[in-house]
Amino acid sequence: MHDTPPSVPDFTQWPSFPFEGDLHVKQLDDPVPVEPPRKGEGLRECTACNAPDDAYIWVGERWRVRAMDRPTGLPMVLILESRTHLDLGDLPNLLAAELGVMTVRLERAIRSLDGVARVHVNRWGDGSAHLHMWFLARPYGRLQLRGTFLSLWDSILPPISEAQWRENLALVAAWLAEFGGRPLAEPPRIQWQAPSSLLAQSAAADAAAAEAAAVSVIEAAEEIPEPSPDAAADVDVDAVQGDTAPAPDEVSLDGDAEAGSAAPLGDSTGGSDESASADEAPGATPAGTPTPGTATSSNQASGTPTPGIAGTVTAPANARSVLDDPDDDATDGRR
Repeated sequence: MHDTPPSVPDFTQWPSFPFEGDLHVKQLDDPVPVEPPRKGEGLRECTACNAPDDAYIWVGERWRVRAMDRPTGLPMVLILESRTHLDLGDLPNLLAAELGVMTVRLERAIRSLDGVARVHVNRWGDGSAHLHMWFLARPYGRLQLRGTFLSLWDSILPPISEAQWRENLALVAAWLAEFGGRPLAEPPRIQWQAPSSLLAQSAAADAAAAEAAAVSVIEAAEEIPEPSPDAAADVDVDAVQGDTAPAPDEVSLDGDAEAGSAAPLGDSTGGSDESASADEAPGATPAGTPTPGTATSSNQASGTPTPGIAGTVTAPANARSVLDDPDDDATDGRR
C-alpha cells in the first residue's frame, strides 16, 4: 500500500520557511511546446548590454557589479554581470576562469561588512540571457534566515537605512577597486547640522524608507515571467535599474594587481588594469577643496588604501576564509 503524499512539501516545516498557516500546492500548468525568448534573445532587447557604467557601483574591463535601486531587507544584494553578452554556458575559458576569481572576490568584499554572516551566491537566468550572478548577504545571528529561502526573506524584512546601504555599497566598491577597475559608489555625505535637527531628519528618512514597498530579489530583476495574455509574445520581467548603454563586444583581461589573486590564462596584457587610471566617482569633491557644510570624499586612483578619514572609503585589509563553514545546509532540513 502506497503512502499518501503530504498536502504540502516537508520544507514548509523548516525553521527557515518564511510562511505559516494553511498552504495549498498550486496546480501545475501543462508544459508549453516552445519556450518564449528571454530578454537578450531573438528580437528582445538586452537591458544589461544597454546599461551605462554609472548605473553600477563598480566597473572593470569585462565585469560590472550593480545593486538594487533602493535599500533592501538584507544587508547587501548585488549582481555580478559580464560585459560581453554571454550566458553562463557560453563563457570562453578565459572568462570562465575569471568568473571564479570575481565570485570569490565579491563574496569576500560583502562578507567583510559589519553584520554579515554568510553570502549566498545564486544564478537563475530565466528572464535574461545575459549572465548575471546574485550575491545575497545573510545578517549575522539571524539563524531563521539560513538556507535556500533567503531571497524570499529579503522582500519580507524591513529595508535597512539608506545611509547604511550607501555606506555598504561604497565599501564593497572600494574593496573591488583594490584589485583594479573603477569604484562608482560613494558613501553618504555628512550633514553638518545641530544634533536635534539631525536626529529628526534621520527619523523621518527611516520612516519614509519603512513605508516604501519592499522590492523582492526575484521581482526586482529578470527572474520572474511577466504575465501576459499571449504567452508566446511576452515573458519575463527584467527590471534592471538604469540599464541603458551599449557594452563593448571585445573581451580583454581585467588585471589582478595584487599578489595572490588568480591571473587569467593567456593574459596578453600582463598585469595592466584600470586601477592605475581609476577615475574619481561622479560628484566627488576634489581633494583639498572642501565645500562648506558638506564632507568631501575621493576615490583613490591607485590600489593603496587611504586613511580612514571622514568621507573616505577604504577596503578592509583582511578577509575571512571563503570556506569558513563546512556545513552549507545547516537549516535546510537536509545534509
